[in-house]
Amino acid sequence: QVQLVESGGGLVQAGGSLRLSCAASGRTFSNYAMGWFRQAPGKEREFVALITRSGGSTRYADSVKGRFIISRDNAKNTVYLQMNSLSRDDTAVYYCAADLQSLRVQEGRVSDWGQGTQVTVSS
Repeated sequence: QVQLVESGGGLVQAGGSLRLSCAASGRTFSNYAMGWFRQAPGKEREFVALITRSGGSTRYADSVKGRFIISRDNAKNTVYLQMNSLSRDDTAVYYCAADLQSLRVQEGRVSDWGQGTQVTVSS
């Protein structure tokens, strides 16, 4: 099992930027595809982005494509989500996720989740 701890959330004005971090421990980080999901109040959790084990490939939800960038540092056991041009629609709790298979990450059928970090975008 991988333990995941998110950080970097907070309050930001529309148009601003935030960078989320997710520190992993417990297993060999480079064996895991990593993803970010989010859940807004009253809505289901939705896929945001994923990155493959080596970092060589990334995928994004259409709603964040061109604004968010997922990256990872396998030496630091950390995955990041750089969020730019934020809007109120991006307000949500953001979760980090890990699984041995990229497809399972994209589908949200992952083995491990973080506890989440709140991102609030004000107008």
